[in-house]
Amino acid sequence: MLMGSGSTGPLNARLIAAAYRDEQEATDKVLRLGSAIDAYLFASPVPYEFARKAGVLTMPATYVPLGGASLHEALLRATLDERLDPTRASLDVLGRSDVVEAYSEVDLPVDGIHVHEELTSTSQLTSFHEGLWRRKVTRMAITCVRGVAERLEAIGVPVMRLRPTNAGVRSALQTAGLLGAHHRLEEAQLGVVVVDVPTLRDSTRRSTPRYWRDELRLALQRLLLQEAHRINATAHPVDDHTFMVTATRGSLVSATEGFRQPPFVERIKAELGIAIEVGIGMGRTTQDAESHARAALSRAQATRQSFAVDREGRSLVPAQRAPQRQQTPEPLRTKGRETLLRLSEKIAEEDGPLVVDAENAGRMLGVTPRTARRLLRTLVEEGLAWPLPPNRTLQPGRPRQLYRLIVEKIDKDKAGK
Repeated sequence: MLMGSGSTGPLNARLIAAAYRDEQEATDKVLRLGSAIDAYLFASPVPYEFARKAGVLTMPATYVPLGGASLHEALLRATLDERLDPTRASLDVLGRSDVVEAYSEVDLPVDGIHVHEELTSTSQLTSFHEGLWRRKVTRMAITCVRGVAERLEAIGVPVMRLRPTNAGVRSALQTAGLLGAHHRLEEAQLGVVVVDVPTLRDSTRRSTPRYWRDELRLALQRLLLQEAHRINATAHPVDDHTFMVTATRGSLVSATEGFRQPPFVERIKAELGIAIEVGIGMGRTTQDAESHARAALSRAQATRQSFAVDREGRSLVPAQRAPQRQQTPEPLRTKGRETLLRLSEKIAEEDGPLVVDAENAGRMLGVTPRTARRLLRTLVEEGLAWPLPPNRTLQPGRPRQLYRLIVEKIDKDKAGK
Protein backbone atom coordinates (compact mmCIF):
# COMPACT_ATOMS: atom_id res chain seq x y z
CA MET A 1 0.00 0.00 0.00
CA LEU A 2 1.13 3.54 -0.80
CA MET A 3 -0.05 6.37 1.41
CA GLY A 4 0.31 10.11 1.01
CA SER A 5 0.08 12.64 3.79
CA GLY A 6 -1.99 15.56 2.54
CA SER A 7 -2.40 17.86 5.51
CA THR A 8 -2.97 21.43 6.53
CA GLY A 9 -0.88 20.95 9.64
CA PRO A 10 0.82 18.25 11.71
CA LEU A 11 -2.32 17.81 13.89
CA ASN A 12 -4.77 17.57 11.02
CA ALA A 13 -3.33 14.93 8.73
CA ARG A 14 -5.26 13.08 6.06
CA LEU A 15 -4.04 9.74 4.73
CA ILE A 16 -4.79 8.81 1.13
CA ALA A 17 -4.43 5.08 0.44
CA ALA A 18 -3.37 3.84 -2.99
CA ALA A 19 -3.56 0.06 -3.31
CA TYR A 20 -1.72 -1.98 -5.93
CA ARG A 21 -1.26 -5.64 -6.82
CA ASP A 22 2.43 -5.37 -7.69
CA GLU A 23 5.09 -3.14 -6.13
CA GLN A 24 6.09 -1.82 -9.55
CA GLU A 25 2.66 -0.20 -9.87
CA ALA A 26 3.68 2.28 -7.14
CA THR A 27 5.31 4.46 -9.81
CA ASP A 28 2.00 4.89 -11.61
CA LYS A 29 0.21 5.62 -8.33
CA VAL A 30 2.67 8.40 -7.52
CA LEU A 31 2.14 9.97 -10.94
CA ARG A 32 -1.64 9.88 -10.51
CA LEU A 33 -1.57 11.47 -7.06
CA GLY A 34 0.73 14.23 -8.29
CA SER A 35 1.41 17.39 -6.29
CA ALA A 36 -1.71 17.02 -4.10
CA ILE A 37 0.43 15.02 -1.68
CA ASP A 38 2.73 16.57 0.94
CA ALA A 39 4.68 13.37 1.69
CA TYR A 40 4.66 9.76 0.51
CA LEU A 41 4.79 6.77 2.85
CA PHE A 42 5.53 3.45 1.15
CA ALA A 43 4.71 0.12 2.77
CA SER A 44 8.26 -1.15 2.26
CA PRO A 45 11.55 -0.15 0.61
CA VAL A 46 10.56 -2.11 -2.53
CA PRO A 47 7.88 0.24 -3.97
CA TYR A 48 9.90 3.20 -2.73
CA GLU A 49 12.93 2.08 -4.75
CA PHE A 50 10.84 1.51 -7.88
CA ALA A 51 9.41 5.04 -7.61
CA ARG A 52 12.80 6.56 -6.83
CA LYS A 53 14.52 4.89 -9.78
CA ALA A 54 11.71 6.03 -12.08
CA GLY A 55 12.38 9.62 -11.02
CA VAL A 56 8.75 10.39 -10.09
CA LEU A 57 9.33 11.40 -6.46
CA THR A 58 9.01 15.18 -6.45
CA MET A 59 7.78 15.31 -2.82
CA PRO A 60 9.35 14.06 0.44
CA ALA A 61 9.04 10.28 0.79
CA THR A 62 9.83 7.55 3.28
CA TYR A 63 8.95 3.88 3.79
CA VAL A 64 8.26 1.31 6.49
CA PRO A 65 11.58 -0.51 7.10
CA LEU A 66 11.79 -4.27 6.73
CA GLY A 67 15.12 -4.79 8.41
CA GLY A 68 15.69 -4.83 12.16
CA ALA A 69 12.54 -5.90 14.01
CA SER A 70 10.87 -7.27 10.88
CA LEU A 71 13.85 -9.49 10.11
CA HIS A 72 14.14 -10.55 13.76
CA GLU A 73 10.49 -11.63 13.70
CA ALA A 74 11.06 -13.65 10.51
CA LEU A 75 14.13 -15.34 11.96
CA LEU A 76 12.24 -16.26 15.12
CA ARG A 77 9.39 -17.81 13.14
CA ALA A 78 11.90 -19.68 10.97
CA THR A 79 13.73 -21.19 13.94
CA LEU A 80 10.41 -22.44 15.36
CA ASP A 81 9.58 -24.24 12.09
CA GLU A 82 11.41 -27.56 11.71
CA ARG A 83 11.17 -27.34 7.89
CA LEU A 84 13.13 -24.07 7.74
CA ASP A 85 16.77 -23.28 8.45
CA PRO A 86 17.54 -19.50 8.60
CA THR A 87 21.30 -20.21 8.82
CA ARG A 88 21.18 -21.47 5.21
CA ALA A 89 19.01 -18.88 3.55
CA SER A 90 18.92 -16.46 0.65
CA LEU A 91 17.67 -12.92 1.20
CA ASP A 92 16.88 -10.07 -1.20
CA VAL A 93 16.67 -6.24 -1.27
CA LEU A 94 18.15 -5.74 2.23
CA GLY A 95 21.76 -4.65 2.58
CA ARG A 96 24.19 -7.37 3.59
CA SER A 97 25.51 -5.31 6.50
CA ASP A 98 21.96 -4.96 7.88
CA VAL A 99 21.40 -8.71 7.52
CA VAL A 100 24.68 -9.58 9.25
CA GLU A 101 23.85 -7.19 12.09
CA ALA A 102 20.38 -8.70 12.58
CA TYR A 103 21.76 -12.27 12.58
CA SER A 104 24.50 -11.32 15.05
CA GLU A 105 21.97 -9.77 17.42
CA VAL A 106 20.16 -13.12 17.77
CA ASP A 107 23.39 -15.16 17.77
CA LEU A 108 22.86 -16.87 14.39
CA PRO A 109 25.84 -17.66 12.12
CA VAL A 110 26.08 -15.82 8.80
CA ASP A 111 28.37 -18.17 6.87
CA GLY A 112 25.46 -19.83 5.06
CA ILE A 113 23.46 -16.75 4.04
CA HIS A 114 23.37 -15.24 0.55
CA VAL A 115 22.11 -11.71 -0.04
CA HIS A 116 20.93 -10.10 -3.29
CA GLU A 117 21.07 -6.41 -2.33
CA GLU A 118 19.99 -4.83 -5.62
CA LEU A 119 16.29 -4.46 -6.37
CA THR A 120 15.67 -6.04 -9.78
CA SER A 121 12.66 -7.57 -11.51
CA THR A 122 10.49 -10.20 -9.85
CA SER A 123 11.70 -12.88 -12.27
CA GLN A 124 15.38 -12.13 -11.60
CA LEU A 125 14.95 -12.24 -7.83
CA THR A 126 12.96 -15.47 -8.12
CA SER A 127 15.76 -17.02 -10.20
CA PHE A 128 18.32 -15.95 -7.58
CA HIS A 129 16.48 -17.76 -4.77
CA GLU A 130 15.44 -20.78 -6.86
CA GLY A 131 18.93 -21.35 -8.24
CA LEU A 132 20.53 -21.50 -4.79
CA TRP A 133 17.80 -23.78 -3.45
CA ARG A 134 17.96 -26.24 -6.37
CA ARG A 135 21.76 -26.48 -5.99
CA LYS A 136 21.11 -27.26 -2.29
CA VAL A 137 23.18 -24.25 -1.26
CA THR A 138 20.25 -22.92 0.75
CA ARG A 139 17.23 -24.46 2.43
CA MET A 140 14.90 -21.43 2.41
CA ALA A 141 14.38 -17.95 1.00
CA ILE A 142 13.52 -14.72 2.80
CA THR A 143 12.10 -12.05 0.48
CA CYS A 144 10.77 -8.50 0.70
CA VAL A 145 8.78 -8.79 -2.55
CA ARG A 146 5.28 -10.29 -2.54
CA GLY A 147 5.50 -11.39 -6.18
CA VAL A 148 8.72 -13.29 -5.47
CA ALA A 149 7.15 -15.03 -2.48
CA GLU A 150 4.15 -16.12 -4.56
CA ARG A 151 6.33 -17.52 -7.37
CA LEU A 152 8.62 -19.40 -4.99
CA GLU A 153 5.65 -20.95 -3.17
CA ALA A 154 4.24 -22.08 -6.53
CA ILE A 155 7.42 -24.04 -7.38
CA GLY A 156 7.86 -25.48 -3.89
CA VAL A 157 10.72 -23.36 -2.54
CA PRO A 158 10.36 -22.79 1.24
CA VAL A 159 9.95 -19.04 1.55
CA MET A 160 9.17 -16.45 4.17
CA ARG A 161 8.08 -12.93 3.28
CA LEU A 162 9.19 -10.04 5.48
CA ARG A 163 6.34 -7.94 6.82
CA PRO A 164 6.46 -4.61 8.66
CA THR A 165 5.90 -4.62 12.41
CA ASN A 166 3.31 -2.42 14.12
CA ALA A 167 6.11 -0.45 15.77
CA GLY A 168 7.75 0.10 12.40
CA VAL A 169 4.49 1.35 10.90
CA ARG A 170 3.93 3.79 13.79
CA SER A 171 7.46 5.14 13.48
CA ALA A 172 7.16 5.54 9.72
CA LEU A 173 3.82 7.37 10.12
CA GLN A 174 5.45 9.82 12.50
CA THR A 175 8.31 10.39 10.07
CA ALA A 176 5.92 10.93 7.16
CA GLY A 177 3.91 13.44 9.22
CA LEU A 178 7.04 15.41 10.07
CA LEU A 179 8.16 15.36 6.44
CA GLY A 180 4.74 16.60 5.30
CA ALA A 181 4.63 19.44 7.84
CA HIS A 182 8.17 20.54 6.96
CA HIS A 183 7.30 20.39 3.26
CA ARG A 184 4.29 22.66 3.81
CA LEU A 185 6.50 25.20 5.60
CA GLU A 186 9.08 25.03 2.80
CA GLU A 187 6.43 25.42 0.10
CA ALA A 188 5.07 28.54 1.84
CA GLN A 189 8.39 30.36 1.47
CA LEU A 190 8.19 33.64 -0.40
CA GLY A 191 9.59 33.55 -3.93
CA VAL A 192 10.24 36.30 -6.48
CA VAL A 193 10.85 35.96 -10.21
CA VAL A 194 12.63 38.87 -11.91
CA VAL A 195 11.93 38.88 -15.66
CA ASP A 196 14.32 40.93 -17.80
CA VAL A 197 13.53 41.65 -21.47
CA PRO A 198 16.69 42.41 -23.48
CA THR A 199 14.61 43.52 -26.47
CA LEU A 200 13.16 46.41 -24.43
CA ARG A 201 16.49 47.72 -23.19
CA ASP A 202 17.64 51.07 -24.56
CA SER A 203 20.43 50.79 -27.12
CA THR A 204 22.86 53.57 -27.93
CA ARG A 205 23.53 52.11 -31.39
CA ARG A 206 19.94 51.83 -32.59
CA SER A 207 16.53 52.71 -31.22
CA THR A 208 13.05 51.35 -31.77
CA PRO A 209 9.83 53.34 -32.10
CA ARG A 210 8.29 54.22 -28.77
CA TYR A 211 4.86 52.95 -29.75
CA TRP A 212 6.32 49.53 -30.63
CA ARG A 213 8.04 49.28 -27.24
CA ASP A 214 4.80 50.23 -25.48
CA GLU A 215 2.83 47.64 -27.47
CA LEU A 216 5.32 44.90 -26.65
CA ARG A 217 5.47 45.87 -22.98
CA LEU A 218 1.67 45.75 -22.67
CA ALA A 219 1.46 42.41 -24.48
CA LEU A 220 4.19 40.98 -22.25
CA GLN A 221 2.49 42.27 -19.10
CA ARG A 222 -0.82 40.69 -20.11
CA LEU A 223 0.88 37.36 -20.72
CA LEU A 224 2.74 37.48 -17.38
CA LEU A 225 -0.49 38.33 -15.57
CA GLN A 226 -2.11 35.25 -17.10
CA GLU A 227 0.82 33.04 -16.08
CA ALA A 228 0.88 34.55 -12.58
CA HIS A 229 -2.86 33.96 -12.13
CA ARG A 230 -2.38 30.33 -13.17
CA ILE A 231 0.09 29.73 -10.29
CA ASN A 232 -1.70 31.99 -7.75
CA ALA A 233 0.94 34.71 -7.98
CA THR A 234 1.06 38.45 -8.76
CA ALA A 235 2.95 40.28 -11.51
CA HIS A 236 3.81 43.93 -12.09
CA PRO A 237 6.33 45.98 -14.10
CA VAL A 238 9.42 47.32 -12.34
CA ASP A 239 10.90 49.51 -15.08
CA ASP A 240 10.90 49.76 -18.88
CA HIS A 241 12.44 46.31 -19.41
CA THR A 242 11.91 44.44 -16.12
CA PHE A 243 8.91 42.72 -14.52
CA MET A 244 8.53 41.03 -11.13
CA VAL A 245 6.35 38.04 -10.25
CA THR A 246 5.74 37.34 -6.55
CA ALA A 247 4.70 33.81 -5.56
CA THR A 248 5.37 31.02 -3.08
CA ARG A 249 8.01 28.36 -3.47
CA GLY A 250 5.33 25.71 -3.92
CA SER A 251 3.75 27.46 -6.90
CA LEU A 252 7.16 28.08 -8.47
CA VAL A 253 8.12 24.42 -8.12
CA SER A 254 5.17 23.43 -10.32
CA ALA A 255 5.84 26.24 -12.81
CA THR A 256 9.51 25.30 -13.24
CA GLU A 257 9.32 21.48 -13.12
CA GLY A 258 11.16 21.47 -9.83
CA PHE A 259 13.47 24.36 -10.82
CA ARG A 260 14.65 22.44 -13.89
CA GLN A 261 13.22 24.87 -16.46
CA PRO A 262 12.99 28.67 -16.22
CA PRO A 263 9.37 29.83 -16.12
CA PHE A 264 7.46 31.75 -18.80
CA VAL A 265 10.31 31.51 -21.35
CA GLU A 266 8.77 29.07 -23.82
CA ARG A 267 5.32 30.67 -23.94
CA ILE A 268 6.70 34.19 -24.38
CA LYS A 269 8.98 33.00 -27.15
CA ALA A 270 6.13 31.16 -28.88
CA GLU A 271 3.55 33.96 -28.64
CA LEU A 272 5.67 37.12 -28.78
CA GLY A 273 8.78 35.88 -30.59
CA ILE A 274 11.21 37.38 -28.07
CA ALA A 275 13.65 35.97 -25.55
CA ILE A 276 13.55 36.81 -21.85
CA GLU A 277 15.96 36.20 -18.99
CA VAL A 278 14.76 35.20 -15.53
CA GLY A 279 16.11 34.93 -12.02
CA ILE A 280 14.31 33.28 -9.08
CA GLY A 281 15.05 34.03 -5.45
CA MET A 282 13.66 32.90 -2.10
CA GLY A 283 13.57 34.96 1.05
CA ARG A 284 11.90 35.69 4.36
CA THR A 285 10.74 39.05 3.02
CA THR A 286 9.90 40.34 -0.45
CA GLN A 287 13.02 42.51 -0.38
CA ASP A 288 15.28 39.54 0.45
CA ALA A 289 13.63 37.39 -2.22
CA GLU A 290 14.02 40.14 -4.84
CA SER A 291 17.69 40.60 -3.95
CA HIS A 292 18.29 36.89 -4.37
CA ALA A 293 16.32 36.86 -7.62
CA ARG A 294 18.44 39.69 -9.08
CA ALA A 295 21.60 37.87 -8.00
CA ALA A 296 20.31 34.72 -9.70
CA LEU A 297 19.51 36.73 -12.83
CA SER A 298 23.03 38.16 -12.95
CA ARG A 299 24.48 34.69 -12.46
CA ALA A 300 22.26 33.23 -15.20
CA GLN A 301 23.25 36.02 -17.63
CA ALA A 302 26.93 35.39 -16.93
CA THR A 303 27.00 31.57 -16.80
CA ARG A 304 23.78 30.50 -18.54
CA GLN A 305 22.86 28.37 -15.53
CA SER A 306 21.69 28.63 -11.88
CA PHE A 307 18.65 30.82 -12.57
CA ALA A 308 17.22 30.08 -9.08
CA VAL A 309 18.67 30.41 -5.56
CA ASP A 310 17.25 29.70 -2.11
CA ARG A 311 17.06 32.17 0.77
CA GLU A 312 20.68 31.39 1.70
CA GLY A 313 21.86 32.15 -1.83
CA ARG A 314 22.50 28.52 -2.79
CA SER A 315 21.55 27.21 -6.22
CA LEU A 316 18.19 25.46 -6.50
CA VAL A 317 18.87 24.13 -9.98
CA PRO A 318 19.80 20.41 -10.23
CA ALA A 319 23.46 19.92 -11.11
CA GLN A 320 22.67 18.05 -14.33
CA ARG A 321 20.85 21.05 -15.77
CA ALA A 322 23.98 22.95 -16.83
CA PRO A 323 24.88 20.95 -19.96
CA GLN A 324 21.25 21.02 -21.11
CA ARG A 325 21.56 24.72 -21.81
CA GLN A 326 24.41 24.13 -24.28
CA GLN A 327 23.67 20.79 -25.88
CA THR A 328 21.30 22.14 -28.58
CA PRO A 329 22.57 25.59 -29.68
CA GLU A 330 20.47 27.39 -32.28
CA PRO A 331 21.74 26.87 -35.80
CA LEU A 332 23.36 30.06 -37.08
CA ARG A 333 22.63 29.51 -40.76
CA THR A 334 18.92 29.14 -41.32
CA LYS A 335 16.96 30.80 -44.09
CA GLY A 336 15.43 33.23 -41.62
CA ARG A 337 18.77 34.16 -40.06
CA GLU A 338 20.34 34.81 -43.43
CA THR A 339 17.42 37.07 -44.32
CA LEU A 340 17.68 38.90 -41.01
CA LEU A 341 21.44 39.32 -41.45
CA ARG A 342 20.99 40.89 -44.91
CA LEU A 343 18.26 43.21 -43.68
CA SER A 344 20.28 44.29 -40.64
CA GLU A 345 23.28 45.12 -42.84
CA LYS A 346 21.09 47.26 -45.15
CA ILE A 347 19.47 49.01 -42.18
CA ALA A 348 22.90 49.75 -40.70
CA GLU A 349 24.06 51.26 -44.03
CA GLU A 350 20.97 53.45 -44.28
CA ASP A 351 20.84 54.14 -40.52
CA GLY A 352 17.16 53.25 -40.70
CA PRO A 353 14.66 51.92 -38.15
CA LEU A 354 14.30 48.27 -37.22
CA VAL A 355 10.63 48.30 -38.23
CA VAL A 356 9.93 47.33 -41.87
CA ASP A 357 7.06 46.33 -44.09
CA ALA A 358 6.99 44.13 -47.20
CA GLU A 359 7.80 46.99 -49.58
CA ASN A 360 10.82 48.24 -47.63
CA ALA A 361 12.09 44.72 -47.03
CA GLY A 362 11.65 43.86 -50.71
CA ARG A 363 13.60 46.95 -51.75
CA MET A 364 16.49 46.12 -49.40
CA LEU A 365 16.55 42.45 -50.39
CA GLY A 366 16.01 43.06 -54.10
CA VAL A 367 12.86 40.95 -54.30
CA THR A 368 9.17 41.59 -54.94
CA PRO A 369 6.92 42.69 -52.06
CA ARG A 370 5.11 39.35 -52.30
CA THR A 371 8.36 37.43 -51.82
CA ALA A 372 9.40 39.81 -49.04
CA ARG A 373 6.10 39.21 -47.26
CA ARG A 374 6.77 35.47 -47.32
CA LEU A 375 10.32 35.99 -46.02
CA LEU A 376 9.04 38.19 -43.19
CA ARG A 377 6.57 35.49 -42.17
CA THR A 378 9.51 33.07 -42.03
CA LEU A 379 11.30 35.46 -39.66
CA VAL A 380 8.24 35.48 -37.39
CA GLU A 381 8.08 31.66 -37.39
CA GLU A 382 11.76 31.46 -36.36
CA GLY A 383 11.31 34.09 -33.63
CA LEU A 384 13.46 36.64 -35.48
CA ALA A 385 10.76 39.27 -36.00
CA TRP A 386 7.67 40.42 -34.16
CA PRO A 387 4.52 41.41 -36.10
CA LEU A 388 3.15 44.79 -35.04
CA PRO A 389 -0.49 45.86 -35.14
CA PRO A 390 -1.49 46.91 -38.70
CA ASN A 391 -0.91 50.57 -39.51
CA ARG A 392 -4.51 51.64 -40.12
CA THR A 393 -5.12 54.59 -42.48
CA LEU A 394 -8.16 56.23 -44.07
CA GLN A 395 -7.06 55.08 -47.51
CA PRO A 396 -8.82 52.06 -49.04
CA GLY A 397 -7.06 48.71 -49.36
CA ARG A 398 -5.24 46.39 -47.01
CA PRO A 399 -3.37 48.21 -44.20
CA ARG A 400 0.42 47.89 -44.08
CA GLN A 401 1.70 45.09 -41.89
CA LEU A 402 4.78 46.20 -39.96
CA TYR A 403 7.42 43.92 -38.46
CA ARG A 404 10.01 44.69 -35.81
CA LEU A 405 13.28 42.88 -36.62
CA ILE A 406 14.94 41.25 -33.62
CA VAL A 407 18.52 41.89 -34.70
CA GLU A 408 19.71 41.31 -31.12
CA LYS A 409 19.84 37.61 -31.94
CA ILE A 410 22.32 38.26 -34.74
CA ASP A 411 24.41 40.40 -32.37
CA LYS A 412 24.36 37.57 -29.82
CA ASP A 413 25.54 35.05 -32.43
CA LYS A 414 28.42 37.33 -33.42
CA ALA A 415 29.40 37.88 -29.81
CA GLY A 416 29.46 34.15 -29.19
CA LYS A 417 31.92 33.44 -31.98
